Amino acid sequence: MTQLCQPSAVDLFCGAGGLSFGMQQAGIEVSAGIDLDPSCRYPFEANVGAEFHERDLFGLSPNFVDSLFAAHKPRVLSGCAPCQPFSTYTRGRSNPNNQWKLLDKFAEIAQEVRPEVVTMENVSLLSRHAVFAGFLAVLRDAGYRLSYSVVQCSDYGVPQRRKRLVLLASTLGEISLEPPGWNRSREPTVRDTIGQLDPLQAGGTSESDPLHRCSGLSETNLRRIRKSLPGGTWRDWEVALRAKCHRKATGQTYSSVYGRMSWDQPAPTITTQFHGYGNGRFGHPEQDRAISLREGALLQTFPEDYSFVASGATVQVASVARLIGNAVPVALGAAIGRSINSHLAAMT
Repeated sequence: MTQLCQPSAVDLFCGAGGLSFGMQQAGIEVSAGIDLDPSCRYPFEANVGAEFHERDLFGLSPNFVDSLFAAHKPRVLSGCAPCQPFSTYTRGRSNPNNQWKLLDKFAEIAQEVRPEVVTMENVSLLSRHAVFAGFLAVLRDAGYRLSYSVVQCSDYGVPQRRKRLVLLASTLGEISLEPPGWNRSREPTVRDTIGQLDPLQAGGTSESDPLHRCSGLSETNLRRIRKSLPGGTWRDWEVALRAKCHRKATGQTYSSVYGRMSWDQPAPTITTQFHGYGNGRFGHPEQDRAISLREGALLQTFPEDYSFVASGATVQVASVARLIGNAVPVALGAAIGRSINSHLAAMT
């Protein structure tokens, strides 16, 4: 059998590099990343080691994308196209009314370049919408065999309750995502992931890691978190501590805010707002604070030394949290990469 040639990937909407870094771990060469957000350049280039192109996909030619692949290797076109109204992943790009049209542009590039493999990770609700059906139709018309499924990320080693849509398509033959490698009776937990980090006070920063920093808390929120139970809700507080909106009948259903994570369960979905205690169940399991940027990154399965900000640069908490929350979890990216390599090996 002919030896498998290492595939070359170009990552559209590459962000801080979660998908690319994961695919690299699986043995895929990442040749380039493309994103409109300039703050993605440093983490992508510093950790993935590939060239970053700050470009708007609406003005991107298929010929330019094709030129980024390494020569004489199987080509992988990957990406996580932000789709409104299904995703909050806007990153300040173009007009929000155009965001979901990025999926059409992704399909156009795939159709014109026709790489051997196309993969996309996205929000689970996208699978129910006509724009996704159109995306599939374009790929099928271009001669792709495809598969897609909504997966629970904890089944692939991500310590989060996070459901995502994963699509794989190939011109070479049938392709699918590898089966889960984690037993649901022993899911990765918050304790497994962040239990070893230095303790912090609200608003504090670790001396050894500038990214292990957390937002401050108001006096009211400090009182609230001290009354919060792991896995609980604001309903555990006395009425005087509850927000005015939660005292109204219309606010009674919003229970998944102002909560602590549980040590021995996966975390809730890490969003771009995870740095704020009031934005979800983002309180530390036992310390009186929201989780830190590093803790959020670890829960997204970035390695502990993944660099999001250049040495000596100011860490902007909201900006870095946005990069982390928008990322494809690295462990899921690695599963996608292994699936692609297994497919290519079978086709060789």
